[in-house]
Amino acid sequence: MPSKPNFLLITTDQQRADHLGCYGNVRIRTPHIDSLAVRGRRFDRFYVATGVCMANRASLMTGRMPSLHGTRCNGIPLARNSTTFVDLLRDAGYYTGLVGKCHLQNMTDMPPEEPREPVPEGLQAPPPALADAVTGRWGEGGYDMELLRKWRQDPAHRVQTPYYGFDHVDLCTMHGDMVEGDYARWLRQVAGDIDQLRGPKNALPDSRYTAPQAYRTRVPEEQYPSAWVGDRAEAFLEQAARGDRPFFLHCSFADPHHPFTPPGKYWDMYDPDDMVLPASFYQAEDSLFAPVAALHNERAQGRGRIHSTVSFAAREREAKEALALTYGMISMIDDVVGRLMARLRALGMDRNTVVAFTSDHGDFMGDHGLLLKSALHYQSLIRVPFIWADPYRDTEGAATDALAGTIDIPATVLARAKLAPFHGMQGRSLLGLIDGQHAGVRDAVLVEEDGHAPTFGLDKPVRARTVVTASHRLTLYDQPGWAELYDLRNDPNELVNLFEDPRHAKVRAQMFEVMARELMLADDRAPFPLGRA
Repeated sequence: MPSKPNFLLITTDQQRADHLGCYGNVRIRTPHIDSLAVRGRRFDRFYVATGVCMANRASLMTGRMPSLHGTRCNGIPLARNSTTFVDLLRDAGYYTGLVGKCHLQNMTDMPPEEPREPVPEGLQAPPPALADAVTGRWGEGGYDMELLRKWRQDPAHRVQTPYYGFDHVDLCTMHGDMVEGDYARWLRQVAGDIDQLRGPKNALPDSRYTAPQAYRTRVPEEQYPSAWVGDRAEAFLEQAARGDRPFFLHCSFADPHHPFTPPGKYWDMYDPDDMVLPASFYQAEDSLFAPVAALHNERAQGRGRIHSTVSFAAREREAKEALALTYGMISMIDDVVGRLMARLRALGMDRNTVVAFTSDHGDFMGDHGLLLKSALHYQSLIRVPFIWADPYRDTEGAATDALAGTIDIPATVLARAKLAPFHGMQGRSLLGLIDGQHAGVRDAVLVEEDGHAPTFGLDKPVRARTVVTASHRLTLYDQPGWAELYDLRNDPNELVNLFEDPRHAKVRAQMFEVMARELMLADDRAPFPLGRA
């Protein structure tokens, strides 16, 4: 076995675990990703650290929970002095690259949706330099690498490398056919005036679709962001093949995140009439959890935030259309994955390249009548795919229901590269589990939520903490009376909230003990002490 394997980490944006054929979905066509599961290990109980983009992507890079690395929610960049597992790979001689979406920094200049708390009457406000608990966090600069404004105003703007450990970056920002960054700069070169090509105002007419944020893009398949990510990833692999260093490539697709804009043949690949919505879509209104009911009431009153990035209640036809178009975006990504696997084989690199696949979080996609994401930790949001295909491990077609999560990916990659993690990394190596040497690495998974936008009819974002065990999920919110307890074995659709059921008081108490222990274990062990006292 070569001492230093290559790594290709493929991620998607906002893809729930059951939106792949290898996870039991009989309607979607994903043969190339499925083939990774056939020759690798599939994780059936793999959970995010939190259900939003920036925070979980920062956990992916650091192996730490959001409350520790500081990117608790969207809008807080990952501190440039954070150590990432890619830093360690680069230090060990790896050629490191990122192609596609990064989102470790803000993409827009929009102000936070939650204003600072007002200064109490009669008190003097602290000066700006002392307004936060940690001073000088942003003082070193370098936090405008992904800003849309910088890319549009400065033709020479590029991500300064090394960028969180990456030697090479081809960047995508934003979503759908409106992706910016290096992609938009390339698209202008090949397509001219892209303001006349993409976006809903330039969409091809198709009166069959009425779902919010769904439109038929004019961007051709070969110029769509997912195709470009594949092209740039192939170019990186070819460059790596000419060198003498092992490589780590993060190939990060911006789809199937909304808006729903699969191009060309992928728009019509799936018929909404053939889509089957989750059983919970048809849940009785009187049994809806309070925040879910609030979203349904908002939509009924014409106040649903159907054009935003937070969840909203969907009508049946809307949900089926969104599902069909999401499948189209995923199938396009699958075709690109097939190209990448073929390129690895053509370059003779497939025999020494570990390929992993995951997503940054899921999407309700009809669960409980909702679309998109929010501070509701249903399985559709917090459970994502994870596949590990290693040419030097005999795991063909193996699957595990052991609990694991996003924060375990860094420790697993480092262990496979024979590198120790840095002090303070919370994730655990899954190699022993992958090899079948033990049954699991943890008894519970902790999921955090520190919302960045008010929702559910409230005037401030919601905070929540969740623990998932082999049998149950417990979620506690910061709102009085909001709590959930589900028996996942007997109620996988999470329809019956047992939290107030006296018959399950013992289980509730046990789950609270699990949560308390997981919260304690999630406390920071960094920095390492300088001395004894």
